[in-house]
Amino acid sequence: MKALLCLIVGLTLPVMAADTDKLKAYPAPEDGMSRHVIDLPARENEDDAKVQIIVGKTVETDGVNRNFFGGALEQRTIKGWGYNYHILPVLGPMASTRMAAPPGAPKVEKFVPVGGEPYLIRYNSKLPVVVYVPDGCEVRYRIWSAPADAEPVPEG
Repeated sequence: MKALLCLIVGLTLPVMAADTDKLKAYPAPEDGMSRHVIDLPARENEDDAKVQIIVGKTVETDGVNRNFFGGALEQRTIKGWGYNYHILPVLGPMASTRMAAPPGAPKVEKFVPVGGEPYLIRYNSKLPVVVYVPDGCEVRYRIWSAPADAEPVPEG
């Protein structure tokens, strides 16, 4: 029984150590920044999928206008490793459309993202998706996938 327990512990320790070592190559977050890690599950045809990274904050809004923060995610590469990570160096001010809210309308807590085009990266379950953002920001993601067959385009 003791030998079986030692065998189980011996087999699980490398897995636990490998899990904690997965971020070894990535820099520690700088002061005022936090690191968020997305572990993607393996899937068939990973080339047919993309990951959309969405950064923002949950804030109080008027519930009527479309709000967004300024800023832009950047992709950087770890020298000597070749691994990519993503960083939002600065969260800009919140902007919104300018529709008048009805008088006495209640405030609404809602997730407000950084504006601009969707930030899409390739799907790769072999490496973590590491994102650095200013403290207080949230990181969310979506998986986009395409059918395996592409549609032909007629001439003309």
